[in-house]
Amino acid sequence: MARALRALRCPAGLERGPGLGPERGPRVRFGPSPTGFLHLGGLRTALYNYIFAKKHQGTFILRVEDTDQNRVVPGAAEGIEDMLEWAGIPPDESPRRGGSFGPYQQSHRLDLYRKATDVLLERGAAYRCFCTCQRLELLKKEALRSQQTPRYDNRCRHLTPRDVAEKLAQGLDWVVRFRLERGVEPFQDLVYGWNKHEVADVEGDPVILKGDGFPTYHLANVVDDHYMGISHVLRGTEWLTSTSKHLLLYKAFGWDPPQFAHLPLLLNKDGGKLSKRQGDIFLERFAQDGYLPEALLDIITNCGSGFTEKQMGRTLEELISLFEIGRITTHSALLDLDQLPEFNRIHLTRHIENEGLRQKLVRELQLLVEHVYGDQQLDREVLEEEYIERVLLLRKGHISLLKNLVSSDYSYLWVRPSVAREQLQTVSAEVDEIGKLVLGLMTRQAGVLTVEELNKDLRNLQKQTKETKYSSMMKLLRLALSGQQHGPSVAEMMVTLGPKEVCGRIHKALSS
Repeated sequence: MARALRALRCPAGLERGPGLGPERGPRVRFGPSPTGFLHLGGLRTALYNYIFAKKHQGTFILRVEDTDQNRVVPGAAEGIEDMLEWAGIPPDESPRRGGSFGPYQQSHRLDLYRKATDVLLERGAAYRCFCTCQRLELLKKEALRSQQTPRYDNRCRHLTPRDVAEKLAQGLDWVVRFRLERGVEPFQDLVYGWNKHEVADVEGDPVILKGDGFPTYHLANVVDDHYMGISHVLRGTEWLTSTSKHLLLYKAFGWDPPQFAHLPLLLNKDGGKLSKRQGDIFLERFAQDGYLPEALLDIITNCGSGFTEKQMGRTLEELISLFEIGRITTHSALLDLDQLPEFNRIHLTRHIENEGLRQKLVRELQLLVEHVYGDQQLDREVLEEEYIERVLLLRKGHISLLKNLVSSDYSYLWVRPSVAREQLQTVSAEVDEIGKLVLGLMTRQAGVLTVEELNKDLRNLQKQTKETKYSSMMKLLRLALSGQQHGPSVAEMMVTLGPKEVCGRIHKALSS
């Protein structure tokens, strides 16, 4: 046993175990399974860990928990880290970034789990189980038939050393189970307060090392949290009842446990589980749809607790500043994704107002315009930075997504219409008069155009015509400016296009 204990010494740089002392700050981890895309529930867990670490000058770790090899999706681990970086909450240590406490992928730490299991076997805290899958299935069926919760009957915990040696000599398959004991000590969760679950009364001894040499969640997390120096475990409330089991493992190893904070569930606005069907809650979908990561971070924290203030439009820096772990309540967070466009509108407005962030939006919008309208005789002038930047500034606060600006409602911004003079004359015979009036109006505009003022001005212009009704004048101007008979109001078009572009399109229509 002494040899096995020596093998379990802390890796270099981790002599003190969990906590590492206040001078180092807390160490927290996000441990997703690479079974698919990162979804909003996982993002929320990662975000709370990130915020807690940054609030207290600590370290945020990404640890890939891939012990269930049958469910691993190729590329999923890389995709999860990609999405954390996209969201603006990159890990300090991870499979990609490395660190002093790696490897950061559980499938690369199998030797450590095997040595830890050997220690528990030598101490009598664990035992080999030789029960076949068929026997375990019969136990399960019998329990269900009796309307009881299926549990292992702990049959193999009573095997003598000679029994075990004989079965090993026969080459029988085995797993390792942890011996649950009664007398669990209560623990204080940072969210749920004092808790205690007598797991030995309701569960059979759990498997901690499977026949393929891979650990189960219970062993791997306890061993990794210890050797990675994790000081605080912030995870979903579904693990609250398992914590007493994990504390028994810490006790069996003789290790000090970290502090636990179990986060309440993130649910739909009606209280149901978040649906993963059709990719509704996966981050890739939101990124592809053009949502800003700040909007997602804002909405998934706004619907929950843990912050001194709640309002839309909070940045990540503000979330860190406002966070207090003691303010997290036990109430589930109800997420209303119908509000996401409004959250995004607020954050998109902030991006447009920020010169540095606005330049990134200009480049993105240039690509969107080329993609959507590139085959429609696109005038290259509409792709100039000055024009696109002005469109962004004029539509600031009116759009929820950048791609709104390439929808059919805004096609007039990017495709200059080719409208024959004869077509305009079918609307009103006063084409020249109306054109001159509008050109004069645009020339006189010294300040910033507003829809309200333009509507008044256009009403006054119509009164200067001889026989053209207001509705006909609007139809004529809409055709001249956009080539369309439907869409935004003429005043809105003129505000967005600006005086120079309006004059250019009127001149073109009059001379065609």
